[in-house]
Amino acid sequence: MTIAVCPGSFDPVTSGHIDVIERCALLFDQVHVVVAVNAAKRPMFTEDERVSMIRAALSEDGYPNIVVSSTDGLITDYCAKVGAKVIVKGLRQNGDYEAELGMALVNKQLGGVETMFLPANPLKEHISSSIVKDVARHGGDVSELVPRSVAPRLIEVLNNGKR
Repeated sequence: MTIAVCPGSFDPVTSGHIDVIERCALLFDQVHVVVAVNAAKRPMFTEDERVSMIRAALSEDGYPNIVVSSTDGLITDYCAKVGAKVIVKGLRQNGDYEAELGMALVNKQLGGVETMFLPANPLKEHISSSIVKDVARHGGDVSELVPRSVAPRLIEVLNNGKR
């Protein structure tokens, strides 16, 4: 069985993320979508909320070979735990390659895990979690930028002024 890991902060998960995850699910026997918790960042959504939103978004289309979880440790340790030999990262045309290449080299050195870069869908490559949050904060329509199940939760959090 070939196992891949798709890590990210997913704060919130976007249509671009889902596109990469779904394409990855067609290539590997099992895909672990992992919310990577970074203590240095202050996310809008909690770890559990992000996991829940990803699960809800993926259940809309039904992908039995996808596991959604989280980790606050090294992604290479997570890969070793589940037997994954590859990390899959989506790349947009905004300089993602430079940032991701360094991480890929470190992950190879630390855990012997290869990284596969999957180019973003050209129709979705402009979407990022930061842009989604900014558009939503200013009252813009994010319905085409995030899965159906995410938009109401994003608006709710912003309207309650929690984050």
